[in-house]
Amino acid sequence: MSRVDFYHLQSQPLENVLPKLLEKAYATGKSTLLRIGNEERVEFLNGILWTYSDQSFLPHGSKKDGNAELQPIWLTCGTDNPNMASLLFLVDGAAASMDELGKFMRVFNIFDGNSEESLAQARAFWKSCKASGNECHYWKQSSSGAWSEVI
Repeated sequence: MSRVDFYHLQSQPLENVLPKLLEKAYATGKSTLLRIGNEERVEFLNGILWTYSDQSFLPHGSKKDGNAELQPIWLTCGTDNPNMASLLFLVDGAAASMDELGKFMRVFNIFDGNSEESLAQARAFWKSCKASGNECHYWKQSSSGAWSEVI
């Protein structure tokens, strides 16, 4: 079973939150797969990760960049895992099957709390994860952008 963390965005958009979470994941030394809802958003977020900060650098790539097996962070809208990632990030409605979760040490489901569709998808995913015996954690964002776990 995997640990699945649910990040409920409320006060900041994904573009502001994702780089910080990926920095923490990168610091662990484990490869990361960032699965995104569609190809347009893959390239949009790829650009964001190159420009989000003058003080930080996150080595990453997508299909357009190539060399997937060398990328510590791989962005895709597919189900491939070419960098043999042990961390999986799901954003923009991207999904993973319960069988697939077992291939990852940790899964991060980041969803927009201002979208009823995203909320419904996250709730259904939570129920499936719990029913499958995965360890689930729920993180809520404060108005200042800080994360706190809701128990």
